[in-house]
Amino acid sequence: GSKTLLRLDRNYIMLHKFFLFLFLSISFLASAQTKDDVDAATIKTIYANELTDGKCYPWLYDLCTKIGGRLSGSENAARAVDYTKKMLDTSGFTTRLQACMVPHWVRGVKEEVLVHSKQTGDSFLRALSIGNAVGTGAKGIEAEVIEVRSLDDVTALGDKVKGKIIFYNAPMNRTYMNTFRAYGEAGAQRYAGPSRAAQFGALGVLVRSLTTERDDYPHTGSLRYDDKFPKIPAICISTNDADKLSAAIKSESGLKIFMKSTCEMLPDVESFNVIAEIKGSEKPEEIIVIGGHLDSWDPAQGAHDDGAGSVQSMEVLHLLKRIGYKPKHTIRCVLFMNEENGLNGAKKYAEEAKKSTTEKHIFALESDEGGFAPREVSFEGDSSIFAQKYPKIETWNSLLKPYGVDITKGGSGADVGPLQDKNIILAGLRPDCNRYFDFHHTALDKIEGVNRRELELGAATITAIVYLVDKYF
Repeated sequence: GSKTLLRLDRNYIMLHKFFLFLFLSISFLASAQTKDDVDAATIKTIYANELTDGKCYPWLYDLCTKIGGRLSGSENAARAVDYTKKMLDTSGFTTRLQACMVPHWVRGVKEEVLVHSKQTGDSFLRALSIGNAVGTGAKGIEAEVIEVRSLDDVTALGDKVKGKIIFYNAPMNRTYMNTFRAYGEAGAQRYAGPSRAAQFGALGVLVRSLTTERDDYPHTGSLRYDDKFPKIPAICISTNDADKLSAAIKSESGLKIFMKSTCEMLPDVESFNVIAEIKGSEKPEEIIVIGGHLDSWDPAQGAHDDGAGSVQSMEVLHLLKRIGYKPKHTIRCVLFMNEENGLNGAKKYAEEAKKSTTEKHIFALESDEGGFAPREVSFEGDSSIFAQKYPKIETWNSLLKPYGVDITKGGSGADVGPLQDKNIILAGLRPDCNRYFDFHHTALDKIEGVNRRELELGAATITAIVYLVDKYF
């Protein structure tokens, strides 16, 4: 009898252990499944709310149509600061302005570029001065034009460019799937080309517009003068006109160009970064930043560049509040001033952030690649923290796949870049890039070029990333 009881006791204990193990296993799996389900459900709520009641498009519409181009130092830039702060104030967020000194470059009257051809007569080219450039003076300049494809070509010509106008004609590579890669490769002729030409005595520079499209719209942008050499005028011409000029140079030796611009750099003026936030409930001293740049070039409305990123960043706060989410960390929207021709707003913000003894920035994401449909969110950081955080970040792919978005390693953004240190992860929203350079820095960058749904999808994607960072960092 005692042996039978002992066997029964043992069987009972083994059975009890089995059911306990089974219960714990099911509980663990259910818990894990529940956590994934909660994240998926929250992200679904984020997208659904944005696509049915988003505010970013109406904000962008007002920013574009009631204010327009917002070059730093201009009256429109000041109006944009007032408008966005008012929208964030009335949404109930804690807001402030951060002062920074910014360059004040003005374009002046419409540029003139005239080709003097003995074969076809005189013809005007469609043109825009490059930002930060000096003007030609009221009389303009006239000289023989020499076509080159790179800065190295200018160096190879040496003294032969003295007294001439240099025409940089390097097209963006249309075979690249990433148009930003093509832009990066071709960009040196615009931002560094003028000083390279001046080094060897050139009088002025024409530059082929940086776009994959062949059209009649000149693209502006900024340049950086090398103080070791004279500052010479620099003007971009449309891609169609660049092709025409190239053909004319090949068919007629000694072809001359007249160019005139009245742009100038005025003294620096005070402007502001616009800052708004939701205070964290558990770790308010740890800061998650989302941002775009509020300034834009002057030929149009700055809709894609970067009105889109600015209103998407504002929307993140609005959307988190609307779904009732209480963040653990402080979520901060920063609308940076002066990305286009100086980065002074970004530098000022990073300077103050790194001096702070009461705040620690743990994450920053910028949207500055247009209001097109989101395709990726790319992440970067110091090797030690990136190795620690990225494996978890990579698991978010399954949560974002239903929305057509991939998690990748890569760059972030110009305005969040100065925040880089060993404690922070940086990220950038990567929308579809195929049409971005049709609009970039041109008269076409207007609200009509922005699709409301695509803009809202970008805002929802950023909000989903902020939710995940807040929960798991």
